[in-house]
Amino acid sequence: MAEILFLVHRAPWPPDRGDRIRSWHMFEALAKLAPVHVAALADNAKDAEAARAKMAPLCKSLAIEVRNVSRPAALMQAVLRGEPVSNRLFGNAALARHVEALLAHGKISHIVAFSGQMAQYLPADFDGPVLMDFVDVDSAKFRAYAEQDKRQPLHWVHAREARVLGAYEAAAACRVDASLFVSEAEAALFREHSGLAADKVRAVENGIDTDRFDPVVALEPVATGEGPLTVFTGQMDYRPNIDAVRWFAADILPLLRQRHPGARFAIVGRAPTDDVRALEKLPGVVVTGEVPDVRPWLAAADAVVAPLLLARGVQNKLLEAMAMARPVVASAAAAQGIDATPGEHLLVADDAIGMVDAICSLFGDHAAAARMGQAARARMIARYGWDARLAPLSELLGLPA
Repeated sequence: MAEILFLVHRAPWPPDRGDRIRSWHMFEALAKLAPVHVAALADNAKDAEAARAKMAPLCKSLAIEVRNVSRPAALMQAVLRGEPVSNRLFGNAALARHVEALLAHGKISHIVAFSGQMAQYLPADFDGPVLMDFVDVDSAKFRAYAEQDKRQPLHWVHAREARVLGAYEAAAACRVDASLFVSEAEAALFREHSGLAADKVRAVENGIDTDRFDPVVALEPVATGEGPLTVFTGQMDYRPNIDAVRWFAADILPLLRQRHPGARFAIVGRAPTDDVRALEKLPGVVVTGEVPDVRPWLAAADAVVAPLLLARGVQNKLLEAMAMARPVVASAAAAQGIDATPGEHLLVADDAIGMVDAICSLFGDHAAAARMGQAARARMIARYGWDARLAPLSELLGLPA
């Protein structure tokens, strides 16, 4: 009988951030194919306990270890060993021993590893099907960081990670049956980087739960104050999100408030850094921190914005907003992974003036904004159901659906 080992860099529950949303739905899809053994890491004890409580009844076995390696220590270890820093941040001896013992029992027939950091736990001599879901090309993200930041030692750190991690990603992909990416653009980039053919590098896109993210669902309203509201959602200790909200608050919102003096900008997401918290000192900026549910904030938004300067793959924040029938204004980088038509399903702009013009067009024509929101939701229903997006897993693993 088939049994699947699911290696995941963050325990999938709760699905409240982009990586955990994808890994949770992947876990659910795998559990429909065969019993699943989960070996995962967690960022802290609270996350580990929440995941254990939810997932233990759903798994054949479950092991979650808390990460405890600091970034400076991981950098030092990585340099000494010639390894990616990412691997050291997610290396855990206890989890490695658990995986080795689990495989030694001989019942595991298939392995799915989620996120490139988990490739280090893959056995060298496993003879069953192995899938590696890289999600994004992480080395390309660090290459972009290095290009953006010329200050030392950050430039050196990012450039080194791009080089070393890129080589590691390619080597790991050569060892598995197929490597998965969240969009065709990411898959094409990795094919070019690794030299692997299309049958070894596949796009398996993200989806969206359109029953949960539905504008007709009754939600407790949030107190947002007066004036048109723009909303950004995301994990707020993640550098691309930090850069996006800093740009919007400092450069875009002041121009927007010249045309709409009451305009406000809500930054909605967990773990805001001190830099993000400091933005609340600016006129019209609200920083919520972690909220129990982002949907009331999306429902309250006159426009949802995604001014990302650097984006990889498919942005869940856009799928959620569009499923909620909210009009969206996104940068080209944020929109590139979404199969939607600019001008019909969302607006795309890449500079401050373009962002302001797009947002003002929504503020000034509520009927047009509503039509765009409805078109966006219809696109999400037609294109992004999770069952359809993850259907290729059964074929890739050679298991009956």
